[in-house]
Amino acid sequence: MSARQGGQPKLPTPPSGWPIGCYPTYEEAQRAVDYLAGDDFPVADVTIVGVDLMLVERVLGKLSLGKVLMAGAVPGAWFGLLMGLLLSLFSEGQGLVYGPIVFGVAVGTVFGMVLAAANYGMNKGSRSFTTTSQLVAGRYDVLCLPRSAERGRDLLARLALGQQPQ
Repeated sequence: MSARQGGQPKLPTPPSGWPIGCYPTYEEAQRAVDYLAGDDFPVADVTIVGVDLMLVERVLGKLSLGKVLMAGAVPGAWFGLLMGLLLSLFSEGQGLVYGPIVFGVAVGTVFGMVLAAANYGMNKGSRSFTTTSQLVAGRYDVLCLPRSAERGRDLLARLALGQQPQ
């Protein structure tokens, strides 16, 4: 039984199949597979493989103490809300008691801000900007199992010529 027949492989496994298309962007590779699907092609035989992987880190802006405090306040408030709800449920009284909830949110917010400020102070100067990271490929190959590769290659050649699926 092959890894394909039993579902996704459990361990990291190199892709298999013959190349039937090569595209500079993931969007174009996805469009190619959509085109194959529109022609009743067995797309379960297809794999999109990103080649020449790069980690791209885009700088969003300068990190300030205000941004750090807000970033710490939000998760702290959520944690405080959770703790306040738990305390409220076990408090004496009918239904929810709002005192522990408000207290939990307030303490959680302050605690989150203090932890974020301490972390910012310890790392000051070493990383004073915010970023977002993305894993991208230099190109995207569309591979197909040998049993369907010839037909897939023919269909993608039609796509390159601008023809609609039949």
